[in-house]
Order: sequence, then C-alpha cells, then structure tokens
Amino acid sequence: ANYYEGVTQQEAEDFYAAMKTPGETEPVMYGMNSRLVKKDGVVQEEVWKIGGMYGEALQKIVSWLDKAAEVAENDRQREVIRLLTEFYRTGDLKTFDAYSIVWLKDTDSQVDFVNGFIESYGDPLGIKASWESIVNFKDLEATRRTELISENAQWFEDHSPVAPQFRKEKVKGVSAKVITAAMLGGDLYPSTAIGINLPNSNWIRSVHGSKSVTIGNLTSAYNQAARGNGFRDEFVYSPVEIGLLDKYADITGDLHTDLHECLGHGSGRLLPGVDPDALKAYGSTIEEARADLFGLYYIPDPRMVELGLVPDAEAYKAEYYAYMMNGLMTQLVRIEPGCNVEEAHMRNRQLIARWALEQGAEQKVVELVVRDGKTFVRINDYEQLRSLFGRLLAEVQHIKSEGDYEAARQLVETYAVRIDPALHAEVLERYRQLHLAPYKGFINPVYTPCYDAEGRWTDVKVDYTEGYAAQMLRYSRDYANVTED
Repeated sequence: ANYYEGVTQQEAEDFYAAMKTPGETEPVMYGMNSRLVKKDGVVQEEVWKIGGMYGEALQKIVSWLDKAAEVAENDRQREVIRLLTEFYRTGDLKTFDAYSIVWLKDTDSQVDFVNGFIESYGDPLGIKASWESIVNFKDLEATRRTELISENAQWFEDHSPVAPQFRKEKVKGVSAKVITAAMLGGDLYPSTAIGINLPNSNWIRSVHGSKSVTIGNLTSAYNQAARGNGFRDEFVYSPVEIGLLDKYADITGDLHTDLHECLGHGSGRLLPGVDPDALKAYGSTIEEARADLFGLYYIPDPRMVELGLVPDAEAYKAEYYAYMMNGLMTQLVRIEPGCNVEEAHMRNRQLIARWALEQGAEQKVVELVVRDGKTFVRINDYEQLRSLFGRLLAEVQHIKSEGDYEAARQLVETYAVRIDPALHAEVLERYRQLHLAPYKGFINPVYTPCYDAEGRWTDVKVDYTEGYAAQMLRYSRDYANVTED
C-alpha cells in the first residue's frame, strides 16, 4: 500500500489519536481519504480531493456524477449525488457522513450505487480506504428474502448469544436488498465483493442504521462456476457431504451472505466512550468474524424454517461444512508457500475454523482426518459446532464492544495468522492438479445506447464479448485520469 511514506506505525497512530476529541459522539472517520507523509520532519496529510491528491480522477468522477444527477430517479437520490460531489470537491469528512446518512435512507430507488473511499482492508492500521464503485439495480423477486430478514432484525438481536449489555436495545434503519451488478469499478473490479453493508461509521450505524446488499448475479455466477469442476470431488470428505452441498449450498451460501451483511455487521453496540478504532490493526478481522459468526449461529435456527428461508432443518449443514473446509484448508490455495494469512476476510475465516477445531477437539466435534494420504475435514457433531460458534460470537462481540485490543491481538495472532506448512503444501499440490484459478473476477459488459430514426434513446445493447486483457487496455487508454507528478 502507498498510504504512508516516511512515518512509523506509532507516528501514524499518534497523529490520528491527536485529532480525536474524548467523548465525541459523532466522530468522522479520521484519515479515511488521505495519504500520511513526513516532509521536512513534519507528519502531514495529502488529502484526496479535487485540487489535492488524485484531483484529476476525482474531477472526472464528479463530471459523471453531475450528469447522473440530471436523470436521478427522485429528489433523495439527487441529494445523495450532490453531497457526494461536494465531498469530492472539499475532502470534508463531515460532508461524507452527511452523504452516507442520506444514501442509506434512499431505499426507494431502483437504480443505486456505491461510490467512494470505502474499504480499509488494504491499510494495516484499518484507517485509509480504497476507492470503489458499483452501479446496480434491484432484483425485486430476490429482495423479498432480504426484506424478510431485515423485518425480523430485532428478533435476531434479542435472541443473540451475546451478553445483553452488548446488544442493541432497538435496531434502527436496517434495510436490505438483492441487486444485480451492472458495472464494477476501482477496488470492486475485477475481483469483487458478493455482499456489501454500509456505511462503515459506527455512530451512523448506531443512530441511523445501515443498508445491505447481496449481489445476486455474481453469487449465481460463482455457484454455476463451482459445479462440475472437480473441486468438491477432491476436497470434500465423502458422498454424504457432497450430497449436502449439491442440494443446499447455493441456498445456504446466499443466506449466510444475507445474514452477514444485513444483520451481522449491524448487530451489537460499542459501550459508551469506546473508540471505534481501539482494535487498530486487528479491527477489520474482528469485525468480519463478528458478522460471519452471526450468520453461522442463526442458519440452523428453527426460525429459518419458520420464515421459509431454508427448506428444512438439514440445510444449514451444507454451509457449516463448506465454511469449515474453507477456513481450515481450501482458502490456503490463495497464499504463496511460506507466507502467513494477511487479508482480513481470510484471517477471519481461519480464526473461526481453527478456534472451533481446537475448542471442540476433546469431543471431536470437528476433525482433520487423513485418508489415502489426503487430509479432509470431517464434522461429527453439527449441533455442538453451532454451540461453539455461539460461544465465539459472544467473545468477539465482547472484544468489539469494550475495545479490548489485547484480547483481539491474542485471538487473531493465535488462530488467524500462521499456517501449517505441511498441510499448506498438500492443499496447493492437490489444487494444482485441478487447473483452477484461486481467485475469480468479472469483466464489465460493454453498453451501447440504441436510438430510433428521430434520435430518441430506445434501448441499450449489452455485449459480453470483450476479453479481460482487451478491456484493461481500453480502460488504460480511455480512462487514464491519474498522471504522475
């Protein structure tokens, strides 16, 4: 990352700590849109804004947003765009908060977007955010599922295994929908999220709520790509588990994403006076673990069957098996030999899986077993595994709510970082034989407007024939808006 130059971690932490006011109830996300550098011995920010760093690219973004405002669906969406462009012009983080609040309250627009400096996973301190954007439209039929979940948000919060003092007494403003991605940009292209929950600001989420999306056409593409590629035959323990995955995995995978985004990230609360950045470099991993555990705990709940979100009481086992296999073994295909786990989502998955493996070892809840020289995950007690997930969710929320940095450090460093080199080598070799890529990405379609004889816009032609290399070369030629100093 190039978020820092010439500064130590301690200098960076001290710089942003000095900006904060003790007891501040509506803190901005300090440092989100800047680079921190030391010049002539002085630590200072280079702010990303028009007239500042990346000004040329931001000016181009604003020019397109101004055009979008002219055809906005409604006044609220027009106000969303106005506040966002004002933020890009000024770099004012209070304006970004105002934009975030209006954006999350726009639940009526059929076309929506994420646009801004959003995810902080690329910053070791979890402060700086990368730019990303997605333009999408609502999948009305599939959205009924997420609306059902969000309508019951208070029930889920009230029945959480988390200690009462760490739960929200009143869940506010939780909205959720399934969307179809139309265009990806920045840090969401070509490899993208399949679900999004925003805004990131803790105080906004507490007071105003959050907006969640599951990206339906992308999850569908992943599901289709996973069929018949040999992966399950190679890594899944037996035909019983393969049968579970074939029958239920598409349903339970989407449901886990929905619960993670719609409720997991929006659940729980910080105790009064706790700094949202108290967990520092471990904050992103703890937050992702919290959201994943919320979903894992609730997928087996009888309430899921009552609400019609799963077909029967056996379905959850598919997600449990897929999750444990991924966290303990198969996500290792994305890591080079000799390296540790660094990315927050991957750390979260290994943390949960390794912790459950260890805590359930005496009762053999989950095992790593070797058959014919190959290692497999075997789950012996699915119900007990749910209890373990509940215990860990309670602990992780405790850490988050109290801002317990040392407890976060111990949990992450013990379970989430290091890799068994022998198991890693085995997994890499088995995966290599399948000739599969460890990451998947998406190519944006090419849209061409269609006009009638009078020059009126009648339709849009959608073309999928452009290859990835050709698309990247075209983008570099047509959209190279950042020039070197």
